[in-house]
Amino acid sequence: MKSYEGKLLINGAWVDSVSRKIEEIKSPFDGVEVGQAAVASVADVEIALQAAVSGAEIWRRTPAHQRSAVMLKAAELADQRAEEIAQIISSENGKSLIEARGEAGRSGEIIRLGAFEGAHLYGSSLPLDANKGTGLDKIGFTLRQPVGVVVAISPFNYPALLVLHKLAPALGSGNSVVLKPARATPLTALAIAQCFLDAGLPAGVLNVLTGSGSELGDALCSDSRVRKISFTGSTSTGTYITRIAGVKKLSLELGASSPVVVLPDADLELATRAVALGGYINSGQVCISVQRVIVHEKVKDDFLQALKVRVEAIKVGDPKADGIEVGTLINAKEAERVATSIRVAISEGATLITGGELDGSIVSPAIVADVNPSASIAQDELFGPAVAVSTATSVEEALDFANSTPYGLGSGVFTRDVDSAIRAAREIDSGIVHINWTPLWRADLMPYGGLKASGIGKEGVKSAIEEMTEVKTIILHGRNW
Repeated sequence: MKSYEGKLLINGAWVDSVSRKIEEIKSPFDGVEVGQAAVASVADVEIALQAAVSGAEIWRRTPAHQRSAVMLKAAELADQRAEEIAQIISSENGKSLIEARGEAGRSGEIIRLGAFEGAHLYGSSLPLDANKGTGLDKIGFTLRQPVGVVVAISPFNYPALLVLHKLAPALGSGNSVVLKPARATPLTALAIAQCFLDAGLPAGVLNVLTGSGSELGDALCSDSRVRKISFTGSTSTGTYITRIAGVKKLSLELGASSPVVVLPDADLELATRAVALGGYINSGQVCISVQRVIVHEKVKDDFLQALKVRVEAIKVGDPKADGIEVGTLINAKEAERVATSIRVAISEGATLITGGELDGSIVSPAIVADVNPSASIAQDELFGPAVAVSTATSVEEALDFANSTPYGLGSGVFTRDVDSAIRAAREIDSGIVHINWTPLWRADLMPYGGLKASGIGKEGVKSAIEEMTEVKTIILHGRNW
């Protein structure tokens, strides 16, 4: 058993929860126990916040080059432990080892990016003499400083990457963190925290609480000592956080129903290859997964025929088996929910082209065609391995359908026409618009976040650092001369 199993990280040490309660973490594939996690309570929240307040004072006064050195060491350890972390991801999350290794392999790079960007908190000079009535006797400039205590609440679907997209910018820019990872996948977060601990991160700078999101989340988000909340999860939970948070900075990366528009002049080989990847990676449990395809009626049949061949070639099964590309959903309940959504769509008039079969926590990759754009499978976030295909009769109608949901996180458009590409880029209401690819693509350095019900604020390490720091204006007043 690892030193962190069944423990909380508080003030630089792995400790028991106040209640000493622990729970088993089980594989969603076969139900076998893969580890243990502590069940924290509100009493543990108080201890962790006290430690984080002290840690924030230490870390903000640590020179950037020293912070960077610690983080670079943590990145090196994450690289060395990439296979171990990948095995943990696959075991507790159910994604294939192919995907888990890809996720773990990016961990060190995100930490390095956080170290670099966090060490370069540039301000700007202010041309005060341009203001009428002000001469050359004053100099003004801005400084950035860390906000203080950051609460990071991460989901289960990318238990390494989405943890690090919060930790790396927060720690790199001099903040302390209280991390609450998803209850279903805490072991990955604990393994990552161990990398920072072994790299020499001072006590209190990173604290990790595992357990109930509702119990711990309320206590963490409403506390006035917390100056920033970074949350990834459902729109309903994000809305609730805005009601209880009080006066503090918020970054909320919430739900989605991401569209892909396929126009008559699209490269169908490229489009179907991209959708076959973007709709089913991680069993569709990705905010920017392709959930909806809006295809022009002129190419609908050719598109569906080519997509069906690609989707049926996807290898599904035991996440740890060789060659498996898509594993399980996070649990059997979620798999049943997705399968039910597919059945409801069919009962409402849609056509099942392939897939949708339920086997424990696995749902075979599905294509559902002839979907009314107002149907629930298109409007509501599915978070599962199914793509809903609707038909449009014009570019205008396709773009209207793309904007027809409450969400606006990511989108994609396939076209060879520059005019159509520019129009789509300007008119689709989503935080990210991909031309000739699907929404399921992300560079760790780019701004990442949605419009409408998909959230507020931006992730991506540089953007997150801007949101995890405060800007102060400094004015030096000289005597008139």
